[in-house]
Amino acid sequence: MQIPPYTPTTWASHTLTWGERTFVMGILNITPDSFSRDGLVALGAGAADVVRAAVVQALRMVEDGADLLDIGGESTRPATVGEPPLRAEEERSRVVPVIAALAKALPPHVILSVDTYKASVAAAALDAGAALVNDIWGLRADPDMAALVAERGVPIILMSNLRGQERHDPLADVTRQLARSLELALGAGIGWDKTILDPGFGFGLAGAENLRVLARLGELRALGRPLLAGTSRKSHIGLVLGTDVDDRVEGTSATVALAIAQGAEMVRVHDVRQMVRVARMADAVVRGWQGGAS
Repeated sequence: MQIPPYTPTTWASHTLTWGERTFVMGILNITPDSFSRDGLVALGAGAADVVRAAVVQALRMVEDGADLLDIGGESTRPATVGEPPLRAEEERSRVVPVIAALAKALPPHVILSVDTYKASVAAAALDAGAALVNDIWGLRADPDMAALVAERGVPIILMSNLRGQERHDPLADVTRQLARSLELALGAGIGWDKTILDPGFGFGLAGAENLRVLARLGELRALGRPLLAGTSRKSHIGLVLGTDVDDRVEGTSATVALAIAQGAEMVRVHDVRQMVRVARMADAVVRGWQGGAS
């Protein structure tokens, strides 16, 4: 299939050249209640222990081939809907020390992303060494986020989030939300080339709706920006295969390969080593990738 010729995203010392191969983003949950059971914050764990565990996990992910690491301090699992959001102060205290340590420990080519919808947390994370913002509300939660990202000149992942929203058709709903987020970004002065779109699998999409959006993911390329697919270990995989959250590697592999075939330029995953291999094999088919160092 033909991959759209997106302009490379370049900022600071980083460049994301779209279309050559799929970028793999590893997930680092600095939380006690991650849906995927991989949160690094345990009851009674000291801050220094959490940072050390995060560095160890990050180094392993980079060795396994991760291009980016996404660090988040607030669980966004469905069970938390209706609960009060984590205070910004607590979120900062979780992610900032980890990002600062990773900025020192990791090779400079690894891009650190902060998974937050709060501008104050994003600002502190960028100061600590993050270079990209991943906003699960697509600039619609914190009115200060768009201006911050524009001022810092960093890329932002704009995610569709249909939780609590009026619903009509899954793909149309996702398309409408992503288009709105793009309007907010451009209106605030965020560069067109600094935007990445995420359809938000599992965020207001119920069960088979996720599969319907995945099957038509390529239609979202009409929005003109690179797509990120975050299907890793999600509940729709468990519904199909009848597997628990820590037994969804094969299901995730299928969704990653299908997303790449539909034009996804980045995948966000827990199981980096396996998904890098899946991505490279899919790239060989879809993009003519011929192997070698990633």
